[in-house]
Amino acid sequence: MNQKILKSYAKLIARVGANVQKGQEVLINASVSDEYFVKYVVLECYKAGAKSVTVEWTSSLVSAMAYKYESVETLSDYPVWKEEKLKRQVEVLPARIIIESDDPDAMSKVDQDKMTQVRRIIGPKVMKYREQMENKYQWTIVGIPGEAWAKKVFPELSKKAALAKMWDAILKVTRVYGDPIENWKAHNANLLDKYTKLNNLGIKTLYYTASNGTNFNISLKDCMVFNGGDEKTLSGVVFQPNMPTEECFTSPDKNSCNGVVYASKPLSLMGKVIKNFGFRFEDGKAVEVFAEDEESKGLLEKLISLDEGASRLGEVALVPFDSPINQTGLLFYNTLYDENACCHLALGRAFNDCIRDFDKLSEEEIKAVDLNISMIHVDFMIGTSDLHIEADCYDGNHVVIFDKGTWAI
Repeated sequence: MNQKILKSYAKLIARVGANVQKGQEVLINASVSDEYFVKYVVLECYKAGAKSVTVEWTSSLVSAMAYKYESVETLSDYPVWKEEKLKRQVEVLPARIIIESDDPDAMSKVDQDKMTQVRRIIGPKVMKYREQMENKYQWTIVGIPGEAWAKKVFPELSKKAALAKMWDAILKVTRVYGDPIENWKAHNANLLDKYTKLNNLGIKTLYYTASNGTNFNISLKDCMVFNGGDEKTLSGVVFQPNMPTEECFTSPDKNSCNGVVYASKPLSLMGKVIKNFGFRFEDGKAVEVFAEDEESKGLLEKLISLDEGASRLGEVALVPFDSPINQTGLLFYNTLYDENACCHLALGRAFNDCIRDFDKLSEEEIKAVDLNISMIHVDFMIGTSDLHIEADCYDGNHVVIFDKGTWAI
């Protein structure tokens, strides 16, 4: 891959994605196989004025071995030094960059019951610190192709050709070609226009139908707004949490979803790729799981039982079916990309920053809104070429939001 393009992508990640501030610490999570690219990101963070840059290297192969040979007790042990690291992050609020490149099948042979038990124990320990940091620091998730991931997307190509093809796809949908920083300014302006129109409607209830059997409705509290594109910390620093992103999203009333929804794309979950699945909701809770095989059904049932909020929705996102990611014709087997191909929902944690003027509210006022709380946030895609969405608005109007899979407003 052309070094000039890689450096341009790295600059975009540091300057727009994380928007590293002068004197700020930076924490990067990346695979051990990605040093060739991570070094450019580290350099760009220093050029942006970072006080220090720490890289926490990961390996899905090593993680899989740990799950194979270690006990649940050992895997769930959370020593003092790990907790102290999180306490320090709460104190210094480093900008965080997550670089994804792992094989979607890397954890496919891991004992899923063991993984679920560990998540139930570790999740709450980590979440209490994440809650203290919420909306106070910049973070961004980006992707680069690993060999196994590229071969999963392009199985007919050689490793070298698959990597080249994957790099090209990622760079295109992340708007790196040309002037990436200007590209993202224009893209964020477009998303702002879309979610402003949604917010001006004052949507109360959304009604979804599609020929695949999706037929459900979900409501929004009148204090909720749609967001999209860049976000802002409580201290006023703008950052880009997801690169790429095509969505306008909000958090629903956690008790309001009723009906049946079917996924339109596979979901990579706990090392497994789950296809042809769906849920039936009653009063906000997923009470029934549909899947093409018992293993997939079991995984989804484990997911929605991880904690009280895991069976309820924390996000409603609108993405046109003709989005740039969907136009590639690719299934990326990675939520960062596939969720931005079409409309999606997310089980689990809701977004406090979707509360109108949330930055002016006290912690007690935010809690009073009673959005969904969970240790998970798992997106699954529901957009189809014939998805139809209508809305009842708080002013009494009834509006068509989506028709034939795309915007009708």
